[in-house]
Amino acid sequence: MIRLLIADDHPAFRRGLELMLTDVDDIEIVGEAETGQRAVELAEQLTPDVVLMDLRMPDLDGIEATRRLCRGTPTPAIVVLTMFEDDDSVFAAMRAGARGYLLKGAEQDEIIRSVRAAASGEAIFGPEIAERVIAHFASGSGSTAAAFPSLTDRERDVLEMIAAGKGNATIAHELRISLKTVRNHVSHIFTKLQVTDRSAAIVKAREAGLGGN
Repeated sequence: MIRLLIADDHPAFRRGLELMLTDVDDIEIVGEAETGQRAVELAEQLTPDVVLMDLRMPDLDGIEATRRLCRGTPTPAIVVLTMFEDDDSVFAAMRAGARGYLLKGAEQDEIIRSVRAAASGEAIFGPEIAERVIAHFASGSGSTAAAFPSLTDRERDVLEMIAAGKGNATIAHELRISLKTVRNHVSHIFTKLQVTDRSAAIVKAREAGLGGN
């Protein structure tokens, strides 16, 4: 029997999943969480095999909740079930330790198959997400995006220029944005890379292959 925890802040959606999965012979819903923090707490108490995890929730988002759960023992398999299909969300979830990524609106059979696959140690993605992942890596941009999945495309552009040794004024001029906007981007980059200064950001960026030319 696969022990399943549902984490989503919308009661109606949780209820829909419950109705969808309650009669499946090999799946038992052991709990429901309305916030990311509650998902972490319940997972520690109930030791589910699989957690269906939304990304946008109060208290703690699904990415951080996934990260915390994947540090624990035993570690449940996390399958993200969300409406967000942008690259930042997908790669952030993968980097946090998610075993699967589905979009809300997935068919019942697809959700059941994903829960079973995750419980058996497989990684599984909805067809739309799989296509995006394949296309992303095929384009040659996968290495830097995978290294810094939380950065937006513009923040990645700014980081590339920082790694190349360019100052804020030069970055503002070349990207045709204001100096204040550049400073905001730099501040966000430092926070997401968990660094305190430009030198440390350059080191991390160059280790990932940015700014080498």
